[in-house]
Amino acid sequence: MNIAEIASTRHTCKAFDASRRIDAALIDQLRTLLRFAPSSVNSQPWHFIIASSESGKASIADTLKANFAYNEPKVRNASHVVVLCARRELDDAHLASILAQEEKDGRFATPEARTGQQNTRNFYASLHRDQLQDAPVWMDKQVYLALGSLMFGAASLGLDACPMEGIDCAALDQALGLEEKGLRSVVLLALGYRSAQDFNASLPKSRLSADVVISEI
Repeated sequence: MNIAEIASTRHTCKAFDASRRIDAALIDQLRTLLRFAPSSVNSQPWHFIIASSESGKASIADTLKANFAYNEPKVRNASHVVVLCARRELDDAHLASILAQEEKDGRFATPEARTGQQNTRNFYASLHRDQLQDAPVWMDKQVYLALGSLMFGAASLGLDACPMEGIDCAALDQALGLEEKGLRSVVLLALGYRSAQDFNASLPKSRLSADVVISEI
């Protein structure tokens, strides 16, 4: 795999071929990417909803009609759409469930190691929740780490993708019943295969030069 080639050739898909579906085996790989995405202190403050049915995609697309109609066809024509969500609260019950899973998975060689991990994660959770009071922003950052992993993974599998912040989060949350589940939508990612109407596929990539964005010390 040439990761530089993938990075320099992938693009944001502007139009999907509604007749093409992503194979289930590839979706399973992307599900694994989401599950194992990195997060600060392994906080995992997220949930991912994958819409693959026509009704599922329609429930998302309908929330875009009012203010983000330009994104509606992308959702309807994509093979799959992922709603990347953040938790509404970084509560103690969630933190305890992570610690229990880590213990079950054998991450702690000693009781001291378990306590150390618990204290570290609780420190950062408290820092953002109680002191800085920016827990929602902090959790969004973790969601975007997962988004980056998902986008690069999709490109490595030959799939096209379109991330969308042009969404009505309040309408989407209501349509999917997210508030009742303690979640809120952050960003969408449409996945599939480009159509002939995807004008962005033929445009050259454009980025600032390496010497502008990268320094070495």
